[in-house]
Amino acid sequence: MADDRPVPLDEYPVHQVPLSMRHVATGDRNAYDRCIFHVFDHAGHALLILGLGVYPNLGVIDAYATLRTGDTLHAVRASDALGEDRMRLAVGPLRIEVAEPLRRLRLTCADEQLSYDLTWTAAFPALWEPHHLQRRGDRLTLEGRRFVQAGTAEGVIRARGAEFRVTAQDWTGTRDRSWGVRPIPGEDGGPLAEEHPTEGFHWIWCPVRFEDRFLMVITQEDADGHRSLNDATLVRPGHRDRQLGWPQAEITYRPGTRHPEHAIIHLGDARSSQRLDVEILASSPLAVGAGYPPADDWQHGTWRGPGWTDRRTYDMTVPQPLAAYGVTDHSARFRLDGRTGHGIFEHGSFGRHDPSGFTGFDSVAP
Repeated sequence: MADDRPVPLDEYPVHQVPLSMRHVATGDRNAYDRCIFHVFDHAGHALLILGLGVYPNLGVIDAYATLRTGDTLHAVRASDALGEDRMRLAVGPLRIEVAEPLRRLRLTCADEQLSYDLTWTAAFPALWEPHHLQRRGDRLTLEGRRFVQAGTAEGVIRARGAEFRVTAQDWTGTRDRSWGVRPIPGEDGGPLAEEHPTEGFHWIWCPVRFEDRFLMVITQEDADGHRSLNDATLVRPGHRDRQLGWPQAEITYRPGTRHPEHAIIHLGDARSSQRLDVEILASSPLAVGAGYPPADDWQHGTWRGPGWTDRRTYDMTVPQPLAAYGVTDHSARFRLDGRTGHGIFEHGSFGRHDPSGFTGFDSVAP
């Protein structure tokens, strides 16, 4: 058929299955391939989050950027029909250019609401995260492969009259690349959710850049504290990656909420215990502006027609009820073994979580 001809990538010996590069191996509507970047200053004045995703079985490509500065969150989101050129990472005013794979990327947005032109440079090799699997009953709802990386960013960010000069000395950049199958709105609601309700979910995703090393911590726990993800790895150039055992977090929440104010993560084992101190600098809920569940104004992978662009400004002094049921990304200052580093403390805790003393979805810190 004329609409299923070879695409330019089919010229290269990169195929993994006997299909055109136009297609993915699974027919699952929830197939996805996307990225997220965090760029933030070390004083907590600005936190930029941006990403781009492709949903090949839905024919959608979309992207977003949010900037938290003070009590204001600026957001730009764009969506379009997926074209043939998968190496063109651009949607509306948002663009990602891979200048040097796994090393250097250019991030741009040309919009009156929010604009930036940044060069993101890796400081350490990319690190595989644990293979991520999640089921509801017998239905595989999530299977993702991800790598994470930390580095620096340089350039400029502008938003409604404010301008930030981004320097490698005073700003940090982290990123995550993932692909596989992940729930997209419209799938597996109704009976599946009713028969297998989620009692509780507790999540920590924490990439940290120090001057001479990179630390990645990730945990996912069910209501009773059972872990389905667990990893703490230290990366040092010239050394084998070091596994730091079973991380244990002590999180201090703002009274009456589940918003973390600071945390201590214990790393290692009885022979070599280390303490990672976490000081929260700025916070940006991914359900507000960035399109992550349970956002009610736009979510990733949803069809908005060709050439859709949307701009929002959120007053973060006004309560954002959905933020309490989604993951929040916090820029943070970290201390480990006398070293100071910077990174992201991504955290979400919903429903019951016995180790934290939360008894249900309405339960908050005293």
